[in-house]
Amino acid sequence: MGLNNLQAIGRLQAHPPDPGGMTKLLQAAQRNLADAQVAQISAGNRFDAAYKCVMQCAMLGLWAHGWRTSTSQPGHHQTAIQTLDQTLGVDKQDLILLDALRRQRNVNDYEGDPISDASLQACLQAAAKLLAHTRQWLHAQHPEWRLD
Repeated sequence: MGLNNLQAIGRLQAHPPDPGGMTKLLQAAQRNLADAQVAQISAGNRFDAAYKCVMQCAMLGLWAHGWRTSTSQPGHHQTAIQTLDQTLGVDKQDLILLDALRRQRNVNDYEGDPISDASLQACLQAAAKLLAHTRQWLHAQHPEWRLD
């Protein structure tokens, strides 16, 4: 579904790009990925930090196009992830993985299922890949914003 259609059904709201706010969010994503690398922290908390990086990248993609998710609507994480192909040009196969990580996060958060080492590694790799892609996309598409 297109971004304009998602707005029409209340899933997205207009949100003018703000380079200062985007810089802060990009820095937060970098911090979360760094925190996710700390081996002394539990797998669940490391997974959460890596997943938070994924969501912050998804938000950056939406913000760059003048949108944000309607957090009052259920499924705003799903909306943010599933629009990454439209906002940042993320490959469909990567979207499938990111959505599976979203579901794993929900099961962990709401049902207490533990995070496996394989899930943690998948989330760490996906978050690092998406953060690098996000930075590259932002610098290529909007060099005037000077996000660092």
